[in-house]
Amino acid sequence: MTTKIPLLIDTDPGVDDALALLMAFADQRHEVVALTIAAGNVGLDHTVRNALKLCEIVGRDDVPVHAGSPDPLLHPSVDAAHVHGLDGYGDVGLPPPTRSAHPEHAALAILRLSHQYSGELMLVMLGPLTNLALALKLDPTLPQRIQRIVVMGGAVTCHGNITPAAEFNIAFDPEAAHVVFAAFPHLLVSDWEATVAHGLPLPQAEQWLAADTPRARFYELISRKTRALSEDSKGDRWFTADALAMAWALHPEGALRVESRPLNIELNGTFSRGATVVDWNRQTGQPDNCDLLMEYDQRRFEALVRQALGA
Repeated sequence: MTTKIPLLIDTDPGVDDALALLMAFADQRHEVVALTIAAGNVGLDHTVRNALKLCEIVGRDDVPVHAGSPDPLLHPSVDAAHVHGLDGYGDVGLPPPTRSAHPEHAALAILRLSHQYSGELMLVMLGPLTNLALALKLDPTLPQRIQRIVVMGGAVTCHGNITPAAEFNIAFDPEAAHVVFAAFPHLLVSDWEATVAHGLPLPQAEQWLAADTPRARFYELISRKTRALSEDSKGDRWFTADALAMAWALHPEGALRVESRPLNIELNGTFSRGATVVDWNRQTGQPDNCDLLMEYDQRRFEALVRQALGA
């Protein structure tokens, strides 16, 4: 029995993923036991490299990084390089990492660690859900061994960020999301709309990023593109979806309002493919399968970001 909560993070770094990972590595109550890597924000070669590079920056080359699926389960999807840069880290010319990914596939690593930490393991899903869906198809008993699963994804009233109705992570691989949401009896969902409601104050964030620490210098460099986009289109708020999900995962006591409802993934709609359809009025008779984050303690969230940067 470990004294810390074992934490497996499935991610597609990505600038906002990087901030969430810095938060996880800075937390004293959890131990990151592995990173499993998906394609999403950019292609798999880049997301694996970015995960390895972040581990190097924080001095955690002991954490295994497992490459997963390079594509969605069924249909090709467009990445988010226009937001994160072609390399996912703002195209700032970082040198390559000094090590390579572990040879074990991400889906197999998820299953192995679910046995190793059975009943203790927390999953935090920061990208498309392809790797977890593959793991579930290999072993449908997986949810029985997971203590808690937090998903960054969806838009609970269908105010999407990649289509009018859908959020990026779910829309990138809706079939995988359907497999995951159908398999787990209970998931915690931090969606895009919660992200918009909990934007970080950009002027203060610029001050945090000026801290004289390796983590702050690294993140200031790779986030320049996304911060400039926020300043141009969103004013004085900086939206970082994965960081909010990680705050809730690490400090669930910071949640001020959570709603439990049934949630399904739309797979076929002409305009709504990838939408997360919440049965707000419980009309379908399905059991509530999701806790939806509606409000989180903003001061706690900002403090966790500052802690992650060493500011």
